[in-house]
Amino acid sequence: MNAPHNWIVPDWPAPARVRSLITTRNGGVSSGPYASFNLGLHCGDGESNVLANRMQLRQWLPQEPRWLRQVHGTRTVSADDLALPPEADASTARKLGTVCAVMVADCMPILMCDMAGSVVGVAHAGWRGLSSGVVENAVRDMGALGDQILAYLGPAIGPRAFEVGDDVRAAFLAHDREAAHGFTLTSKNKWLADLHVLARQRLAHCGVHRVYGTTMCTYNDPARFYSYRRDGTTGRMAALIWMESDTR
Repeated sequence: MNAPHNWIVPDWPAPARVRSLITTRNGGVSSGPYASFNLGLHCGDGESNVLANRMQLRQWLPQEPRWLRQVHGTRTVSADDLALPPEADASTARKLGTVCAVMVADCMPILMCDMAGSVVGVAHAGWRGLSSGVVENAVRDMGALGDQILAYLGPAIGPRAFEVGDDVRAAFLAHDREAAHGFTLTSKNKWLADLHVLARQRLAHCGVHRVYGTTMCTYNDPARFYSYRRDGTTGRMAALIWMESDTR
């Protein structure tokens, strides 16, 4: 797939039938703080702009994405038979053509598939969901052993920009003391959190060690990425994964 507008086609050793895509903020019709490829209906952008952007995205997909109502939680749902967007932060699919999707603007999208190309999934992993178990729930619902799963970490707020308080660090350390390696103390007695380190730790606890992806920072690249932490009022990008026929 040669995606337009500087969108990201993940480079990872997924089976041939597994396709994935991460949009950027470029290529759409939205303007102002939402310029230009905002896919979020809940951000304050005009509905007609968002629907036009989604229509353009649909040209690159086998079906309409199975959108979620994300709440920074841990619920995982099967996307195969969804009619209306449920309240959830991760989804899985086993049917060809079902497009799992999450929207992001600093939180980390985690794409997953098994090595047999029989199931795919995606998780919206901000610090709340990540510390509470969204990765574990998504891996569990994929129904594959951890050593048979591949994961791809998408763009997220980077470790030099994501300043948090003691409460965030404590939420991770309550699960695993090794999570301390994902935090760096600043001169202001705050912590810089590294979502990539923390996500890899949570995946490792599930037996998932084949982890790939990018370390691109959404906060520090305003030309390419939306960032809620940087801008407050902003749009949303999407991370999507699906399976196609081997013969396509």
